[in-house]
Amino acid sequence: MRKVAVPHRSTSDPAPLAQHQRLTLLRQAVDQCGIPLQNRVVAALVLLYAQPLTRIARLTTDDALHEDGEVLVRLGEPPSPVPEPLAGLLLTCLDQRPNTRTATNPNARWLFSGRRAGQPTLELRLRHLGFPTQRGRTAAIRHLVLQAPAPVIARMLGYHDDTTAQLAAEAGGAWRHYAPGDHTR
Repeated sequence: MRKVAVPHRSTSDPAPLAQHQRLTLLRQAVDQCGIPLQNRVVAALVLLYAQPLTRIARLTTDDALHEDGEVLVRLGEPPSPVPEPLAGLLLTCLDQRPNTRTATNPNARWLFSGRRAGQPTLELRLRHLGFPTQRGRTAAIRHLVLQAPAPVIARMLGYHDDTTAQLAAEAGGAWRHYAPGDHTR
């Protein structure tokens, strides 16, 4: 058998987007009607909640909650509030899920139902539309850990405490001495 050279691909986090770039992309995801609705909602979940595409692809209809006039998305515990106009887009996406009326998917619960073989993945579709998912996700999580304690962000978004603590330290967060747990005593 011939020798095969496998190219090296760096797994380190790329430089995050600047905050103004992330917010511009988030506005585009929410406002541009020319982009398919599913792609807009997925891009917004990446840019707002720092969710990896693998976790977004596993969301079910039970993870999108509409309670007491408030829209929530279960990414961790407790569910995260979804601000307008993304809340409206998420509810519309929930009502208009494609590929659920076929013989193979009559009871599909996936929020973002699968594609047919040969169609591009979520990552390729978003990259083609100009949404850099990994850099956007990195920027979002770094911004979030500067706004609240890392353990709070970790639980709400389904991250590990150590991951968010490390990101907060790298971003220069002031919450590093926050003691997680129940403070109601």
